[in-house]
Amino acid sequence: MPVALVGLPGAGKSAVGRRLSQRLGVPFVDTDHAIEQKIGCSIRDYFEHEGEESFRDLEEVTIAELAASAQGVVATGGGAVLRESNRTVLRRHFRVFYLRSSAEDLFRRLRHDSKRPLLQVADPLLRLQELYAVRDPLYCSTAHAIIETGRPSVAALVGTIVQQLEIDPQPDS
Repeated sequence: MPVALVGLPGAGKSAVGRRLSQRLGVPFVDTDHAIEQKIGCSIRDYFEHEGEESFRDLEEVTIAELAASAQGVVATGGGAVLRESNRTVLRRHFRVFYLRSSAEDLFRRLRHDSKRPLLQVADPLLRLQELYAVRDPLYCSTAHAIIETGRPSVAALVGTIVQQLEIDPQPDS
């Protein structure tokens, strides 16, 4: 069964997804990169010119397309779970892992990152805390398994996911 990774910005979805796909010998797709290829500019620029709602529309289409040919490992954007249709599609077509990180851990990782549009605010830690409060229940309801990221290495997180896949390769939706 194909794998999808969900979680807040900076949780490690892309890094873990890349390494997991290598370990499993399957393709890897990052939905944000797939969207950037479609639109021909950065997500940050798209957000500025077209707005978040338009971006979420593109994201929904991209996730539906990936689900239609579901294979390999998919790293979703941090806000993919905001739409119920995305949560349903992800849970139905993928083995979903929530890479759960505290807002404080994410802030330490992202405090110098200028590429994430939702964090370009006066108080990024407060913004991460707000995002966590809204999105954590959505990630939990979408995921088949929750992986606490804390401080483990990417390799350790990949190992945990591989173990989960070996124990229960076809979870109930």
